[in-house]
Amino acid sequence: MSMLTPPGMGGQYRITGDKYPRMRRPRGRRRLVFLVIASTAALGLIGWGTLQLIDVFTGGDKATAAGSKAVCATKASPSATTSTESATAGSLPKPDQITVNVLNATPRSGLAKETADELKKRGFRIGDVGNATDTYDKKVDGPGILLGAKAAYSAALPVLNTQLSGAEVKTDGRDKTTEVDLIIGAGFKELTTKEDAEKALAVLARPQPTPSTTKKTC
Repeated sequence: MSMLTPPGMGGQYRITGDKYPRMRRPRGRRRLVFLVIASTAALGLIGWGTLQLIDVFTGGDKATAAGSKAVCATKASPSATTSTESATAGSLPKPDQITVNVLNATPRSGLAKETADELKKRGFRIGDVGNATDTYDKKVDGPGILLGAKAAYSAALPVLNTQLSGAEVKTDGRDKTTEVDLIIGAGFKELTTKEDAEKALAVLARPQPTPSTTKKTC
């Protein structure tokens, strides 16, 4: 009787032999481990391939760093008015420093005097009042022409231009002076309203700040 046979049992329940039966590990666990390893490897290959594609199309870390520096180098920040604008605003004369000759180039009588009286109420000095010279008489189709010396183009003429919308601004060879001409044309109806003219003067005296580009290092 084998030592593996329990006491009192025999016959068909008798166990013979001198080897122990071997227990096999379940095959399902091996397959699960293999699938986990294979999935991990596949995901790693996919991730590595994706990084390679991104590196090819974007130029790599060097391109990214260069792009960041370029963005930092082109940032713009608002600044105060430039020196030219400040000088222009500061050099503009006030209405009581400008002498205006009001000249009528239309067939309508009394138009020059009416316009001159209104400009005087708004603070301008009035010079000659009458008809335009033959150069402009009956030859101005628009609302009017503002005429002055070259120096007045960035001084007296812009100030006077706030009083008449649509006027043409021109210069001639006269001496440097604040005296300018307002030549009334056929398209003239009336001066700009006093309220709108004052707003335009305020904007002209205080130009808006312009953005300036500043370089920054990252």
